[in-house]
Amino acid sequence: MKIKSFIKNYSNITEVLTDHGLASLGDAYVNFVHSVAMSARKGIPSGEKVKGSVLAEAIRKVGLREQLPSRMTRHLLADAAEALIAYAWLQGYVTIEESVTLLKSADDPVEGFSQLLATIKKRIRFS
Repeated sequence: MKIKSFIKNYSNITEVLTDHGLASLGDAYVNFVHSVAMSARKGIPSGEKVKGSVLAEAIRKVGLREQLPSRMTRHLLADAAEALIAYAWLQGYVTIEESVTLLKSADDPVEGFSQLLATIKKRIRFS
């Protein structure tokens, strides 16, 4: 099975941000890279869960909120961030290593995820 065989062809970033399937996969990816980054920072293995408020704030901070429908809850904004991060990883716009490095080097999780989303936003292209 090709890893990308289940990814749709999206025509714009809003389609990616609102894909609930990608958000579900992105939830696992986001928690994994965050856990690895925090483990590296602490020097011991650690399983961490990212709060939705962190991802919602990061998506606002990098100007992606404007790409989404109005009246979205914090939970849906977090889902949008997770969908975009998963899509970017699956499409090769970012690697696990780069994601971990950006998160590890930031002063706080909002800043780390803002840097990750900004990197993705710069690199992502649609035909």
